[in-house]
Amino acid sequence: MWRTLKFTTKLSVYTLTAAGVGAGAVSLTGDRFQYLSNLPDEPRVGLSGLVRSSRAVFTIAVNVVDYKYSLYGLVEDSDEYRRELSEVHLRSAKRVLKLCETNKGFYVKAGQFVAAPRQVPKEYSSTLSSLQDQAVPCPFKFIREVLTSNLKKDLNEIFISFDEEPIAAASIAQVHHAVLQNHEEVAVKVQYPGLKQLMRVDIAAMSFLSKAVTLLFPDYRFGWILSAFKDAIAMELDFIQEARNSERTAKNFETNKRVKVPRVLWDWTTEQVLTMQFCTGNKIDDVEYLKKAGVDPIQVAKLLSEVFASMVFIHGFVHGDPHPGNILISIELKQGFTIVLLDHGIYKELDEDFRLDYCQLWRALILRNVNEIQQVGERFGIGKYFRYLPLIFTGTTIDSKSALGKGMSTEERQMVKQELKSLKMEDFSSFMESLPPDLLTILRTDGLLRSILSKLGAARHIRLLAYSKHAVDGLSMRRTAGSGFLELVYLMEDVKHIVVGKLKHLFLRAARLLHLFS
Repeated sequence: MWRTLKFTTKLSVYTLTAAGVGAGAVSLTGDRFQYLSNLPDEPRVGLSGLVRSSRAVFTIAVNVVDYKYSLYGLVEDSDEYRRELSEVHLRSAKRVLKLCETNKGFYVKAGQFVAAPRQVPKEYSSTLSSLQDQAVPCPFKFIREVLTSNLKKDLNEIFISFDEEPIAAASIAQVHHAVLQNHEEVAVKVQYPGLKQLMRVDIAAMSFLSKAVTLLFPDYRFGWILSAFKDAIAMELDFIQEARNSERTAKNFETNKRVKVPRVLWDWTTEQVLTMQFCTGNKIDDVEYLKKAGVDPIQVAKLLSEVFASMVFIHGFVHGDPHPGNILISIELKQGFTIVLLDHGIYKELDEDFRLDYCQLWRALILRNVNEIQQVGERFGIGKYFRYLPLIFTGTTIDSKSALGKGMSTEERQMVKQELKSLKMEDFSSFMESLPPDLLTILRTDGLLRSILSKLGAARHIRLLAYSKHAVDGLSMRRTAGSGFLELVYLMEDVKHIVVGKLKHLFLRAARLLHLFS
């Protein structure tokens, strides 16, 4: 269905173009595994990065020109404009899909990212949805090398069994089922080799190329997304940090028996290998599975909304990549069902002042307090764009008389349409650049959450009620000086795990040397 608001159309074009550039910053070559047995030297890595980046820039440039000239001279409210726009959406989506399929790796991740937000036209979401299951596993001989070089032992010394076929594969790692010598089932997440070398070249190249694109198209500025991707990938490549995030999240939900976070096994965890408790379950948006198991999808939606509302408004520690593959539903005989949270690589610790401001924003949205919304918008640094905060988060206008959760009336839609006609691409660039990093993370997380809730058949008010309740609760909570001590404890635990691991490896090497010379 045609999206009537010009705001949505412009934001979609901008988001998709920016996401393509951001993808280039964290891309991998499509045939990366063909040369991993002999990692490329710096010139070869540079050439590979340039080829991948050039593909991204070419695709983006063609899409921008297609939008610019295909729609030139058409009356925006006309049927011809709408028909042509839908065709441009589809052509551009197919180009982005081809780019992702060719370069693979983080391009696939970026394509999934683009397909998730609600603002994206259906042509993109339907075309790019095929990327959800397109991650290509790495041959096990390379995975074995990563495991043995990190764990410093042969696999048969650690595991009774280790399934060579991965149970899941993503853009930076794949997961294998294994059984330890003590007969405990574990999931072993192994990072693909060579990523950090490739990443440096990709980010440097795309930083230059994004500036070149901006020089040609001044209204298209991508520095904000390049920075966000760089930070996200740096976090994802550090499995020690992911393990810490996992333990912290488990601690945050320790009193909620319907939320499970796999336990980390630190003896077999490094920066490139993460060994965890093995948890079973199905993707949270598998509605058919839920119904067959006698689980009401609406109850799942309510629990999911409460979990992420707690993260944002109470804990201030937010999972940044909650797509369906990272959230499982496990059927428990006594508890009915539990939510299993996976993949804790991308997290955002919200600034305390921001957390309180965001709680205040939701209180203002509930009470329809325009002055308070404006004040929070000013503290966020978004200036005149505060008017669109209700539209972004609740789907209503700032002057709406409709009940919260009911959406806009036909009259309100017409008013918004007229108001947004005056906005230029420059406005959207300025708006995205002005957003605090914490708010960018929340927009991303909220978009993925809303997509899952929609698949579960949940009404809009379920999310709004959970957010409203937790926002009010969050306003009454302030982090005390004790929270700083807690962070120190986490840091000390991290150091302890690393030091103990290093000492174990040193002792093993010393023992082997003594054996050789004895």
